[in-house]
Amino acid sequence: MTTLKVGIAGYDEMKARTMRIAKGEEKPAADDPKVWFTSTESFAKVLSAGNRELLRVIAEKSPASLEELSEITGRAISNLSRTMKTMESYGLVRLEKEGRKVAPKVVHDRVELALPLLDRRMAQGGR
Repeated sequence: MTTLKVGIAGYDEMKARTMRIAKGEEKPAADDPKVWFTSTESFAKVLSAGNRELLRVIAEKSPASLEELSEITGRAISNLSRTMKTMESYGLVRLEKEGRKVAPKVVHDRVELALPLLDRRMAQGGR
């Protein structure tokens, strides 16, 4: 599997970055994060201990459906469905549909967090 590189940036910071890229003022580096969270709190919530355990179970047991995952984990299907959709939006899982069944698949085996402590412009000495 692979490593998913994620970053933390507030909405305004991400909007400004996207605009700089669109204007050609900034070119994303190849090793820049591909997935962004708006806060460390949202990152911690999505990758909580319980959700990391859920990813481990999916990787090890390869459930053929959310129903099977529910049986394995004891979690309600509605809860699993919400969690899986959130994880899918961040690129952590892929939901494969076959007929009426949806099978979760883990996409990455590790996550690397890029967390700048200073605004890029301040770190470079400008404003």
